[in-house]
Amino acid sequence: MEMKSPIGQLTIVGENETIFALEFGSFAEKKEKLLKWCQKHELPTIIKDDQQQLASVQEQITEYFKGERVNFSLKYVLFGTEFQKKVWNALLQVPYGQTRSYKQIAESLQSPKAVRAVGGANNKNPISIIIPCHRVIGANGNLVGYGGGLDKKTYLLEFENRKG
Repeated sequence: MEMKSPIGQLTIVGENETIFALEFGSFAEKKEKLLKWCQKHELPTIIKDDQQQLASVQEQITEYFKGERVNFSLKYVLFGTEFQKKVWNALLQVPYGQTRSYKQIAESLQSPKAVRAVGGANNKNPISIIIPCHRVIGANGNLVGYGGGLDKKTYLLEFENRKG
């Protein structure tokens, strides 16, 4: 499913109100990547644009961008290593409008030397925005790396700071 947002087109993959992936960009732009991702995780590779299947996902993302939602209450399935899942779950603990460094996330997992691994897991986050990887910054406070581009990370952080 595709939807428009203030940071451009978003492509959402899921079924029955359960989200598997959220990508920045149109389906046409992300098709090959998403098909490979679906194959890797043994998900159906027949992807249909069915708005009804993910209506609540679209509704909650729309509410987020209107400044009406700070927490998501969506069903999702995470596909990744156990460490990646731990990182992604740690990201869910970073409050709206706040940031944490990669080092702080590593420390919260009792793995203080795993800063690079946290960065790698952050980069592989399949459900951007909902799992707020945009809230992770460098130890010096600089914005570093973001799969959607630093312009989107900047927008999301500034948006949350204005609304939070």
